[in-house]
Amino acid sequence: MADTKPKSLRVPVREQAPEVRATNFDEVCYGYNLDEAVEEAKRCLNCKNARCIKTCPVGINIPAFIQKILAKDIEGAGKIIAESSSLPAVCGRVCPQESQCEMTCIMGIKNEPVSIGKLERFVADTNMKNGVTFGEKEPAKNIKVAVIGSGPAGLTAAGDLAKKGYDVTIFEALHKAGGVLVYGIPEFRLPKDDIVKKEIQNIIDLGVKIETNVVVGRTVTIEELMQKEDFKAVFIGSGAGLPKFMGIPGEAANGVFSANEFLTRANLMKAFDDSYDTPIMTGRHSVTVGGGNVAMDAARTALRLGAKSTIVYRRSMEELPARVEEVHHAKEEGVNFELLTNPVEILEDEKGNVKGIKCIRMELGEPDESGRRSPKEIPNSEFTIECDTVIMSLGTSPNPLISSTTSGLEINKRKCIVIDENTGKTSVEGVYAGGDAVTGAATVILAMGAGKVAAKAIDEYLVEKYNLK
Repeated sequence: MADTKPKSLRVPVREQAPEVRATNFDEVCYGYNLDEAVEEAKRCLNCKNARCIKTCPVGINIPAFIQKILAKDIEGAGKIIAESSSLPAVCGRVCPQESQCEMTCIMGIKNEPVSIGKLERFVADTNMKNGVTFGEKEPAKNIKVAVIGSGPAGLTAAGDLAKKGYDVTIFEALHKAGGVLVYGIPEFRLPKDDIVKKEIQNIIDLGVKIETNVVVGRTVTIEELMQKEDFKAVFIGSGAGLPKFMGIPGEAANGVFSANEFLTRANLMKAFDDSYDTPIMTGRHSVTVGGGNVAMDAARTALRLGAKSTIVYRRSMEELPARVEEVHHAKEEGVNFELLTNPVEILEDEKGNVKGIKCIRMELGEPDESGRRSPKEIPNSEFTIECDTVIMSLGTSPNPLISSTTSGLEINKRKCIVIDENTGKTSVEGVYAGGDAVTGAATVILAMGAGKVAAKAIDEYLVEKYNLK
């Protein structure tokens, strides 16, 4: 008699060999094929009170789409996902499922949780390859809504509002749409033309217009959009692109980058491609300061550009905030980790170029406000790492341009926009916000969740105000 008990271990995902992928910018993970996806789908218990749905920021009906995979109805699976998510191929790659839907998977209590993210990616990629799209729309309401920023929050809000029949225009400051999806996440994790561009096109196909090279707060203000251009509501999804630095000596030296600049030049300006005239110099040894996903991205990018790559982080491996998968990949590829280490000075040569980074050893004390143990310096433990490049990956904050040019828009001490968490409503009537502009730097899927919440609230606001029922 065949064993019908679900397998305790996941179906492994095929990947490029570490020694090969460390030399190219091709996608690391190949994803599942149909047989592998069906085999993994068999592990889902199809829970009636599915905890995974509750911990998905956009509320995807996860058991339902997995059951469609079991039936080999991949278009049906895609339709279920599309009810909640506008960017499934993106989320299947970069969403931290291990700390959200997969974290609460019943299978994960005694075994490995179902590989929900890889299954979502398989569905999205398969439907994309087969030319299947999902774009049901309500009749046109002839009401204009503006969305500021074309990152995950803005794209999600725009897509949801377009499906409700609104005339939506996205205003993007850069020359290409996608926000952090195009400038912040490397090609080897998230292919731009094959994935991001196509998912954005699906949103454009809903009728959403995208105007690039528009810096709201300079090119046009929110007041002008509403009063002169007749937009009845505005969603601010401008992200958090203002980098933070340590304030240590030497940060102005040649060869010191913020992770934002480094990744933007590598991703959006194609610095890795010899046919583009936008090179970025990493030298022989690049040191990245920080321990988040962006730090992993920067360090792995520097490695692929030919440098020895080291991450310096002031806590231990257990406290690293980056995704386990990204840390694992970085180690496999040869990125070095200097843990319990904190920079105190960037050293310069006589020409003002980086020649090293002076650090001090740390030890962990009591937990801080975040629950992580606070690092403390160990006296007389200074040492120097010789390097040519230093990449500061210490987080980002919202650019104050929009808040400083919008009368009455309330912000907090971190320069983030203050909202009603249940609706995304700001202190200005008709203006809503979500994503990193509200929370500071966070994840793609949380930004998408905020975009969904605000889109729903904007619809309810406009329906009531203009009697659209």
